[in-house]
Parts: sequence; C-alpha cells; structure tokens
Amino acid sequence: MKKILCLIFFLGNLFAYSQAVRKYSNEFMNIGVDAAALGMSNAVVANTTDVNSGYWNPAGLVHLEDGQASLMHASYFANIAQYDYLAYAKPIDDRSAWGISLIRFGVDDILNTTQLIDSEGNIDYNRISLFSTADYGLTLSYAKRLQVPGFQYGVNAKVIRRVIGEFANSWGFGFDVGFQFERNNWKYGLMLRDITTTYNIWNIDEDQYNKIKDAIPGENQDLPESTEITLPKAQFGMSKLFEFHNETSLLAAANLNMQFARTNDIISTDFVSIDPAIGFEYGYTDLVFLRLGVGNFQNVTQIDDSKKIGFQPNIGLGFKYKGIQVDYALTDLGDQSAALYSNIFSVKVDLGIFR
Repeated sequence: MKKILCLIFFLGNLFAYSQAVRKYSNEFMNIGVDAAALGMSNAVVANTTDVNSGYWNPAGLVHLEDGQASLMHASYFANIAQYDYLAYAKPIDDRSAWGISLIRFGVDDILNTTQLIDSEGNIDYNRISLFSTADYGLTLSYAKRLQVPGFQYGVNAKVIRRVIGEFANSWGFGFDVGFQFERNNWKYGLMLRDITTTYNIWNIDEDQYNKIKDAIPGENQDLPESTEITLPKAQFGMSKLFEFHNETSLLAAANLNMQFARTNDIISTDFVSIDPAIGFEYGYTDLVFLRLGVGNFQNVTQIDDSKKIGFQPNIGLGFKYKGIQVDYALTDLGDQSAALYSNIFSVKVDLGIFR
C-alpha cells in the first residue's frame, strides 16, 4: 500500500511539472460544505466527526455510529449561481467507514449571443439561445482507525466534471488524504487536498470555437490549453471542547489553510501562503448551537493601490432534535472581505431514527 501511494504521488508531481499549472483551478471544490462548518469559518479539520467529514477530513468518518445523510443549498452572486451538496456515509465496522458526496456549482440559463449578429451585420434576436455552465465533484471516501489510540486516517478519490454548454467540457481526477489525532482532550487534524495534483483534461468543441474566435479582432485566435492542474493544498487544525456544569459547552477550533504558491493571503511567501481561521460553537444540551468564526484574511488592494487587510466574519445557528439537525450560516457578516455575503442552509439526518 505504501509503495502504491508513493507511486501515485510521484506520477502526480511528474504530471504537474510537465503540464500547465494554474494558481486557481477547480475552486468550486474549495468553497466548503455544511452550514455548521461555514458558521465557524471552516475551522473544523480537527473536530469534524460526521457525514460531512468526507469533505473536510475523511478521517473523521470513523466516528460515525450509523448511516448519515446531509443536504446543503446556497446561492451566490445575487442568486445567479447555485451551489448544492449531497452526502451519505456509513460505518463498515467499529474501525472503518465509507462515504460518498456530490457537489454541483452551476449557472443556468445563460444567454448565448454569439450568433446575434449575422455575417452581414443584421441583428436577429431569434438567434439567441440559452446554455448552462456547471461544475460537478464526486468524492468517494474511506476512513480507518489505526492501532495507535486516538489516531485515524482517511482517503478521498475525486472525479471532477466541468461543462460549459456545448463549447467545452472536462474530466478530472485527484486524491485527498486526511489524518486526525486526539490526546488529553485536544484534537488535531491534517488535510492534504489534491495531494497527487488533480488533473483536468478539457475537450473543446472547435466548431463552436471557430464561430466566436473572431468576435474581438486580435484576441481569442488560439484554442485554450486542454490540460489543467490543481496544485496541492494543506490544512492543519486543532480544537478543544469545554463542557460546563449547566449543560452548556464551548468548542474552540483553529485552522491554518496553506497554499503552495504566492497569493493574497495574510502570510504569503514564494513557497507557501497561509490563511488562518478560528471558530467557536456554543451549545446548550446538545440541542441549540450558536456559532461564530472569522477567516479568509487577505491583503486587499484598494483603488489608490494601498493595501488593506480584509477578513470574513461568519455567524451561524443550529438546532438538533432526535437525529435531525438543521443549520444556518450567514457568511461575511458586515461585508469585511472582498467576498459577498451568503445565506446558507443545511440539513443532516441520522438515518438510524427510521429503524
């Protein structure tokens, strides 16, 4: 098994150096899932223990006691883009578990005006058509406890499908690896995303491209690159749960989100850029939850070329009753970051309640 993982890692890096690498690729897979996690600014790599662990850190799936399902919906850019998530996970035995999840990020009913004006300069509105662009991410997860007490690992295999109407489409493949460790009531987590790099191959319809390539003289004369590489990212987290005598609890968590390239993150070098995030969850009788988080610390360039530190504060609420949990998150409270705020809802169900 170790030899196979080493071979996959070597081949993935070989492809990365031999193909075109883009700083931002498959970004829809980095938005996040589950309103509970988003309310804590995604600082959940160490403490995730439910069906949504397949996304945040597959090692957490081993904590499942029965099958679970999760649903989430969010709208972005004034309801122009729709973001949906569906997941299911189940224990295999007392030491292992598996899960599957699907993400869709799409914009539907886009006006295709490329044929609005014919070769003679006449405008014909009947030549306008509609198309959709959508990104899909299918993830298969496996997790297992090791012999070392408190230590578990998980692996994700991802299939990426991206469609831009009739113009282009692509397939991509990649792997994630996650670890969790618990000692003295402290939890630690490490998530390595796209550890082999995620490799996308694009199929571009040349007939459709030829119809629009001269729309702007001097531009778009060559076909875009047909390959795309998503570079690895890493997330390190730690958390601790404080329980009080009045049936209340406080979960405190922190993440260091790392990209191996220079970005606008608050800590940025040529080797690695780091964006910290912290989150808190106050719970009462394991029934009602209030969440607060702050993350996405960025150096934002202003109109006068000066720099300002932007950050994204989030809040959230959750209710859990008889195995059904409903969560809500409001992201970018107060509009302190370059991102727009979003209202996010999710539902998680312990399927054992139906037995």
